[in-house]
Amino acid sequence: MSKHLEDLIRNNKAEFDRHEPPAFIWENIEARLDQPKKGRTFSLGFVLRVAAIVVLVMSVGFGFYLRKMSSEISIASINPGYARQETKLVSLIENQRREMENYTEAYPEMQKEFTTEMDKMDAVYQKLKADLPTSPNRERVVRAIIRSLQVQTEVLKQQLEVVEQYKEYKKQQSNEHKNI
Repeated sequence: MSKHLEDLIRNNKAEFDRHEPPAFIWENIEARLDQPKKGRTFSLGFVLRVAAIVVLVMSVGFGFYLRKMSSEISIASINPGYARQETKLVSLIENQRREMENYTEAYPEMQKEFTTEMDKMDAVYQKLKADLPTSPNRERVVRAIIRSLQVQTEVLKQQLEVVEQYKEYKKQQSNEHKNI
């Protein structure tokens, strides 16, 4: 102890002795020390219920975590080059579809057939996009998405050519009938 503290205690010993706790307090402390310590005991059922609740809460939390992580996955996070390519292809497809609608309004039977085919290809594209977050090989799924979009653009291009050829054919038939 420091010298200053020892001096303080020696000089004020009478003051410290005057404020002693009552004797029954010491008796209570001794009685408690003599008693065997009681530990909390839990039944096996209680422990298992608590463990089940902890596992359930952790499972739900992990499920939410996985859902959050899977919803945040995009093509751009996997490969920015593919994301740019996807954007260009989707834009091209939208433009080609608008152009196709303008052409095929005069030919409803062609429009119905073309629309059915494009809806099937679009369904494949949407399924691939939905499978992307849960796929173990995301790079491969991204390539399949891009390939799906490329196929759609090629099919639309061919459909536009067919409509143009059909339009020319109808025009020639019309001219031949006028000449007769």
